[in-house]
Amino acid sequence: MNQKLLNLRDIEFLLYEFLDTEGLLHRPRYQEHSREIFDATLATACTIAERYFANHNSMGDANEPSFDGQNLTMLPETKEAWDAFAEAGFLAAHYDFEQGGMQLPEVILRACMAYFSAANIATTGYPFLSIGAANLINAFGSEQQKSLFLPPMQAGIYAGTMALTEPGQGSALADIKTTAKLAEDGSYRLFGQKMFISGGDQNITENIVHLVLAKIEGAPAGTKGISLFICPKYLVNDDRTLGQRNDVSLAGLLHKMGYRNTTSTVLNFGEKQGAVAYLIGEPHHGLFYMFQMMNEARIGVGLGAAALGYQGFNCSLNFARERPQGRLPSNKNPQSRQVNIIQHADVRRMLLAQKAYSEGALAMCLYASSLFEDIHTADNQQQRQRAGLILDLITPIVKSWTAKYCLKANELAIQVLGGSGYIREYPVEQYYRDNRLNPIHEGTEAIHGLDLLGRKVIVNNGQGLTLLSNEILTTINKANNLDQTAPLAFALSKALNALNDVTSILSAELAESPDLTLANATVYLDVFGCVVASWIWLRQALKATEALTTKTLHENDHRFYRGKLQAARYYMQWELPKIYHQVALLKGFNQIPYQMQDEWF
Repeated sequence: MNQKLLNLRDIEFLLYEFLDTEGLLHRPRYQEHSREIFDATLATACTIAERYFANHNSMGDANEPSFDGQNLTMLPETKEAWDAFAEAGFLAAHYDFEQGGMQLPEVILRACMAYFSAANIATTGYPFLSIGAANLINAFGSEQQKSLFLPPMQAGIYAGTMALTEPGQGSALADIKTTAKLAEDGSYRLFGQKMFISGGDQNITENIVHLVLAKIEGAPAGTKGISLFICPKYLVNDDRTLGQRNDVSLAGLLHKMGYRNTTSTVLNFGEKQGAVAYLIGEPHHGLFYMFQMMNEARIGVGLGAAALGYQGFNCSLNFARERPQGRLPSNKNPQSRQVNIIQHADVRRMLLAQKAYSEGALAMCLYASSLFEDIHTADNQQQRQRAGLILDLITPIVKSWTAKYCLKANELAIQVLGGSGYIREYPVEQYYRDNRLNPIHEGTEAIHGLDLLGRKVIVNNGQGLTLLSNEILTTINKANNLDQTAPLAFALSKALNALNDVTSILSAELAESPDLTLANATVYLDVFGCVVASWIWLRQALKATEALTTKTLHENDHRFYRGKLQAARYYMQWELPKIYHQVALLKGFNQIPYQMQDEWF
């Protein structure tokens, strides 16, 4: 079933109205670019996504990679997609010209990645991970490491992964067992096993650069003893020719609910003499380095969730417009024509919820990408620091809120299609299965809730929260001046006060009673996410209202902006009020789940 990817009109709105992406052209790094170059890049991404990624989305789901103990078999279309992505320059799109890149803004690259994720989230997993691995090496690797590994990774000759999880350790990285032994030549030998390693083996590139967390012999206990290593599948000579096979082997493939065309692997390191590996940066600083890739990946996971939610929305909207079924309650004539199901109020409710979730999520992820851009290219250090503090604060929300609610969007898409949504002839059931991973990987909701409440809102004396609150208040003040948005501003102002109030109460008890205070951190994460999502929607509503009241619009644009305003109203009136029950539970330190005993289950 062919359908459009995302919505070009919405992409343009988000980049050039909701965000001021054209304003980046005034920054020195982008003065050789133009709006036309940005748009052409997006068009190229959409074309490649439609031609080389979407063509095997369902095929890759039905024919996942296989391993017979010796050989790994994958769809040939996967390599064709990888090659098209690499040849178009997207693996190095954000690098400087001097580094062989296109020197594109982060937010443009992420908008491009949204197209690829919408077309085929599983195949997009390979370049997604490779870009993150290359970024980490570029940031923290030695000059020799960068010279040896970055050019072939940027060209698509090598791919990259991150290997963190072990069979006995998922989120609790402090207890990993993989060890590193120093060799006489200054390199290391790795011994251990990693699990759930996406892209850990494949047949689409000549080499794979694994970024592996391990503990050097004699390292301190806990996270302070973790180091980060480059461990290639094949050793690389100084002239970048491939050497012998490293002591890294594929132990098996894991068979997943979704994301099936991305290999999920169990890797053995050091079954023989030890896997040759090279230390990145300083010993015992590995988790600090890896968090750059992990935080990038968390925004990317949110973006992938948004793209899948968006595609489910697109599919169910088209279906609802074309599927005749039943009559309105007011029509008592059984011989009258049936109406298309979009005429039924409850179907429109489900479509509007999907629109609010998926468009809100895409806007949130692109906003986060714009902050990432500001950290590196904003005009002064104060602006860069401000962007960094806000991004650090909202990263758990960008990942978790989008994953949670875009999965709900996919569930609603299935419901709109009814029985057709439950069969493989329509893509919405695959979107749901693919998206179900996103609330889990790169940190579960619980992990991000603990991180947000236990660290991010209080770190640096709460500067990030103060800056974000001021940004939200600025939007509220603007919205108060317009009749159409003033009620939305009032709703957000009330919610922001509730969030700040409960944050103060919980923060005050955190040092004294950490277990109890953090017991409901996931609920706090959801409250915070709903407030941020409401702010994102208020900003969109402001831009829509300005366009509707100050511009002469074509009918399609008029409808587009009316849709934005209605989605904002829906979210503020139907979704945001749910937080007040959650806030009451948090303020009262409700202990019902906390006091539940193992034996009582």
